[in-house]
Amino acid sequence: MARTGRAVIAYQHDFEIREYPVPDPEPNTLLLRQELAGICGTDVHNWQNGIEGEVLLGHENVGIIDSIGEGIETDYVGNPIREGDRVIFAPGTDYGAYGFRTDSDQPPYFSGGFADYIYLSYPNTCFIKTDASPEIAVLIEPFTVGVHAVMRGNVRIGDTVVIQGSGAIGLVTLICAKISGAAKLIVVGGPARRLELAKRMGADVTIDIEEVTSAEERTELVKENTPKGAGADVVFECAGVLAAIPEGLGYVRYSGTFCEVGHFVDVGSIDLNPNQMLMRRNVRLEAVWGSGYEYFVRGLPILEKNEFPYAEMVSHTLPLSRVREGFEAMDRTYRLADETVIKIAVRAGGEDTVKQS
Repeated sequence: MARTGRAVIAYQHDFEIREYPVPDPEPNTLLLRQELAGICGTDVHNWQNGIEGEVLLGHENVGIIDSIGEGIETDYVGNPIREGDRVIFAPGTDYGAYGFRTDSDQPPYFSGGFADYIYLSYPNTCFIKTDASPEIAVLIEPFTVGVHAVMRGNVRIGDTVVIQGSGAIGLVTLICAKISGAAKLIVVGGPARRLELAKRMGADVTIDIEEVTSAEERTELVKENTPKGAGADVVFECAGVLAAIPEGLGYVRYSGTFCEVGHFVDVGSIDLNPNQMLMRRNVRLEAVWGSGYEYFVRGLPILEKNEFPYAEMVSHTLPLSRVREGFEAMDRTYRLADETVIKIAVRAGGEDTVKQS
């Protein structure tokens, strides 16, 4: 009897679990049993806007090789592979992106992470074998965004760096700035539990937006913690909130750098005075669009060293049947089962329980 597997199909503001036949991999393709798939802020923003068509979301993934198509013997960096190996993969390819296909109800199915299986069917998909635990490996996609951002922001030894936002992207950008040589790291975000983890990951100063509600007061606190009160060398906007952009520009010192990392979905526009906020302060503007294969190759060995409490970022794991709860928690209170959400991951199979760390 042919195998079947479950997949969570998203459309507009709804979710539905459907069952599909599990494909046998064609030549040069790979079938994974999904272990964990992170709920990304991009997923949430798209859901908030109303998803067009039917999409199998989930692009932050780690899985176990179930079966290998003819012609594949090694991963992207040349490691030999076999069934049972754990792998991560880059969702973006030259042929489309896993977790974003709008024909997910058509063969070969299983094109995203919120499912029992993930079928790596796009040509030349970058997948890499890893010995990291699932709770760490599932962070690779957001981690590569942090790698890309910090390389683009050109953080140098001794820099003072501000991170706006203490969600997953903010925390991994914090780590990447620290290992790149930042001397002082300031995180502006919330809730408090996220900021506590930011401190354990290397933040020297944290500013809780739930306690310091004025942008002007936050700007003053940031500058007080920079050399001569002049502002930060580099500011990374990782909150994904429009109002954070002009506020963050106000944190930057003369001739400093502002790097936009938080808006992968169009949520509107802002008013900005280019003379006052940019030119008179000689600001360098940067922005990143996801990450390419290079950043997966660079980032995975750093994650595998496990020198920071990465696994604690995955505060909750939910079964497929409870995906909506995860989206609603990230959309509203950042709390689930009375616990602060840092990162929520979806898992396949197992008991219908919630893991909290």
